[in-house]
Amino acid sequence: MMKPPIGVGFLSFAHGHVSLYAQVMKDFPDARLVAAYDDDESRARAVCEPLGMRYTTKPEDVLKDPAVHAVIIGSETSNHESLTVAALRAGKAVLLQKPMALTLEACDRMIAAAEASAAPLALAFQMRHDPANQKIREIVHAGVLGDIAVIRRRHAIPVCLMDEFVHGPSKWHLDAEKNKGMFADDAAHPADWFHWIFGKPVSVIAEIDNVITNVAPDDNGVAVFRFQKGEMGILFNSSTTLAGENTTEIYGSKGVLIQNYGDSPSCSVPRCPDGPALKLFHRDTNDWEIFDIPVPPSHADRLRAVPRPWLDSLIQGTPPPASPQDGRIALEMVLGAYRAAEEGRRVTFPLA
Repeated sequence: MMKPPIGVGFLSFAHGHVSLYAQVMKDFPDARLVAAYDDDESRARAVCEPLGMRYTTKPEDVLKDPAVHAVIIGSETSNHESLTVAALRAGKAVLLQKPMALTLEACDRMIAAAEASAAPLALAFQMRHDPANQKIREIVHAGVLGDIAVIRRRHAIPVCLMDEFVHGPSKWHLDAEKNKGMFADDAAHPADWFHWIFGKPVSVIAEIDNVITNVAPDDNGVAVFRFQKGEMGILFNSSTTLAGENTTEIYGSKGVLIQNYGDSPSCSVPRCPDGPALKLFHRDTNDWEIFDIPVPPSHADRLRAVPRPWLDSLIQGTPPPASPQDGRIALEMVLGAYRAAEEGRRVTFPLA
């Protein structure tokens, strides 16, 4: 348990989500934004100066500061391991941006560092904090849908079609050495969503490739996971999706659950007036149940929901919303999909 206010530092704003965390945390009465490291001074100062945070060019300056009790890491994925291990060895609690790392071996070293430290390591998976996703999990776990046959989840963005992303400060996402691929970068979210609701998969088949662009190692991917009860989970991840609506479909023997407006493309375009956030078809009544769940004004509002539960877990001494083990499983699912696509075969878990 930590006594508030908790001093928070940042290690890199390379991942854009992290600046949103800082903006929302400035208004938390039980948190104090202290200092930030970034190797890009202009990027860091744009965040630090309006929030009154001290900026430094050395991560150790943040980690040695006794006023910093916890850090949020938003660096390039290739730097996650070194910064996380250093923070944990310095006794700082860590909230780490996804994906956890580039390899499972790196995940294992980070988990070992967390186990050797008194400080907790948490992963930033915002889909766990969306009220619609929480309701989906509740409905599935309650058995309302009966035996589930197929789940389809789309998690997409249009960035490979955006010049400002391809040529701007965020272009590191497109670098294979820093981030592996766009599927690795973004499919981490729906992979965690599947694991969070349906447990660990047993196998995967996949297609991951550049289909309409060549600015990144890949721009579209579809993975089909099989779960313990035989369910087929279709994970569709795209970096060339301009618009969308229907985000999740779950087909069961007793009902059908449909989620709309659950990812970035569906939140960033005009909405159809008859598309509720979540609806459930009941076989026994032959009718739809509409849930009164508001759709966030933008996808950024989902991201802003991440820091509060994490900070609460530090204050209360409870497990974080997403553990490092959760982060490792999400990465294993993604790496298994890549292997399946590259080798043209079904891949089983755990990965050898």
